[in-house]
Amino acid sequence: MSLRINHNTAAINSHRNLQANQTAMARTLERLSSGLKINRAAEGPASLVISEQMRAQIAGMNQAIDNSETAVSLIQTTEANLSEINNLLVGIRQLAIHASNEAVNDEVMLAADQQEIDNALATIDRISDQAQFGQKKLLDGSRGASGTTTGGYLEFVGASLETGDSREHGFDVKITQAASKAGVQGTTTVTDEIVKAGETLTIIENGKMATYTSNADDTKETMVQNLLSEVNRKGLNVDVIMDEVGTLQVLHKEYGSDYSFQVSSSTAGLLSQESGQIQVSERGNDVKGTINGESAVGHGQVLTGVKGASCVDGLSVRFYGEGKDLIVPPSCTVADLEYAEGEEPPGTQPAQQLEIPEEGVSVGRVFVAQNSMKFQVGANRGQTVGISVQNLGTEQLAKGVRNHSRFDSLRDVDVTNFQGAQDTLKMVDQAIDDVTALRGELGAFQKNTLEANLSNLRIANENLISSESVIRDVDMAKEMAQFTRNQIMTQSATAMLAQANQLPQNVLQLLS
Repeated sequence: MSLRINHNTAAINSHRNLQANQTAMARTLERLSSGLKINRAAEGPASLVISEQMRAQIAGMNQAIDNSETAVSLIQTTEANLSEINNLLVGIRQLAIHASNEAVNDEVMLAADQQEIDNALATIDRISDQAQFGQKKLLDGSRGASGTTTGGYLEFVGASLETGDSREHGFDVKITQAASKAGVQGTTTVTDEIVKAGETLTIIENGKMATYTSNADDTKETMVQNLLSEVNRKGLNVDVIMDEVGTLQVLHKEYGSDYSFQVSSSTAGLLSQESGQIQVSERGNDVKGTINGESAVGHGQVLTGVKGASCVDGLSVRFYGEGKDLIVPPSCTVADLEYAEGEEPPGTQPAQQLEIPEEGVSVGRVFVAQNSMKFQVGANRGQTVGISVQNLGTEQLAKGVRNHSRFDSLRDVDVTNFQGAQDTLKMVDQAIDDVTALRGELGAFQKNTLEANLSNLRIANENLISSESVIRDVDMAKEMAQFTRNQIMTQSATAMLAQANQLPQNVLQLLS
């Protein structure tokens, strides 16, 4: 055996092992005290990167959960205000029904009904103006997509969340085909001889039939009026008109290709081309055109941007202009024309014969202010949902509903006469439909979007936390076993270092 005193290799080896054991002991103590398996990047670079990305996702999900819960509260607040508006509309409808009882009511009773209706309308306006969540107004139109138009025959109908904002320059609306109504034009002039001979006229629409046979006491005018009365009594959605020449025209009240009807007359050409034969009306046309140069789909008078179209997705406008085949006296207005047919559009711009070129004609611009509510309900960019809440003021409710009293909106209703009370019912029914449709949309958004997303987020968050825990958190039982081992190894290394330090003393025995 050789002995050396300059270098104690055994002591160096023991010291190295002691240092390693102490380092392992320190790391074990750090893990046990922090509860983390990875405390610094050097302990697992790849695992640290994955863990930190997961932590970012977890933090985002936690905030998304809070966002969704707040969004649910906002929707519930909005729906509560709508519920009260709904109750007020039901009360107005009840008053309108009372006012329609013309044979019993006197002026004082009608005035009382109108006063109560005015009060209810004022309350609806107050709710729509003051309903808010924090500092955010809910029902004044500032939480939805609103729009205005230029052009005498153009009206903004609505917009979706995908519709772009165009409040500065607007979107150009170009029409290539105007909407028209299904109709039948007689070719034979109505004469007193035809009327007194007993003319039978029949109109069939949507499964309903109206028939009138003239008698010797009828005139041309009374025959048409009696047929129209029968049409109204049976609930057919058509108008019967006799022009200055004395020919009959039957027009559907609605625009577009979805509507049609059948006619028959005992005299050939009066309505049907052949005597006693059923003739189908010519179908109406849907409006055709583009919005901002993008494709749009027409349905009746409404033109809507197709899904996926840049900026105009979901944007709807109504074009009231007539096609080139409609002859309108220059002094007539759109309102006069529609009233002559038993309808009423909004606006009274001068009507004219519109000649639409093949390439289309620009009829105005639509300006959209996009203020729809958007909610961040996910942990990543683009994971948003939204909903639009229109203005619920009485000036906007039932706007554009055709009626004989010329009410432009619910704000204008007047029940002090029979026709006004009947038209008020029509307006209120439309307002109730609009409000309940919005409530249903909000309810579906809360249930199927927010609450379903909340459930999904909580499950995903739980699983992500579990995955991150596997990577980052220490197994305390395993680490305690490792700690015990390191503790024993450290004590053993210390003892062996002490023994190694005694080896050079053996040289003294050689010297003695």
